[in-house]
Amino acid sequence: MFPTLPLPRPIADLDWPALEQSLDLDGCAIIRNLLPAALCLELSGLYAQPGLFRSRVIMARHGFGRGEYQYFRYPLPEAIQQLRQSLYPLLVPLANRWNECMGLPVRYPDQHADFVQRCHAAGQQRPTPLLLQYGPQDYNCLHQDLYGEHVFPLQVAILLSAPDLDFTGGEFVLTEQRPRMQSRPQVIDLKQGDAVVFAVHQRPVKGVRGYYRVNLRHGVSRVLSGRRHTLGIIFHDAQ
Repeated sequence: MFPTLPLPRPIADLDWPALEQSLDLDGCAIIRNLLPAALCLELSGLYAQPGLFRSRVIMARHGFGRGEYQYFRYPLPEAIQQLRQSLYPLLVPLANRWNECMGLPVRYPDQHADFVQRCHAAGQQRPTPLLLQYGPQDYNCLHQDLYGEHVFPLQVAILLSAPDLDFTGGEFVLTEQRPRMQSRPQVIDLKQGDAVVFAVHQRPVKGVRGYYRVNLRHGVSRVLSGRRHTLGIIFHDAQ
């Protein structure tokens, strides 16, 4: 059964200039209270409905960490489809500007449906929004969600569980590898319903000789107790 609750507010009402500034500075930005607790619980409950998903991944079998996740199948639950379609066009100007700064020729269309069509034409036809589930001692190794030639450079993770109530530990971690320098880590403080927007692969940073590229990876630290659910919104589909 799909969630019955609507999204709480228009995505376009968010303070996008401030979010864009944070993304330029750190490669990530937090959207506080994007989803209400009731919708978070509904979305978490979808994990127990295998008919909604195209595949299930046990992380330990692949060396990804510990825990598991499931990729949704099409058609996506309405709330997840709305998030994907409404967040994408607001991120497109930044995505195109980043590619221009990094000297990359790819530009992204204004609407998500057009970008999905581009993915499908290249053989990337499997949906990538996913639910992740962690229990005690579970964690997610640092990684990048690259699923084919066509990659949208930003993605979103929404914490569906309540820290210190549903689980302890399990912080979202982002690392940035700068040229000829050691990696810079960031621990992102998320509450239930908060979203973090972050770079999938790389982003531009301005130096004395112009822009250079930095490489980013993300993961989740060890969960100490309880159960943690996260919704991942990835805008490109997979091969």
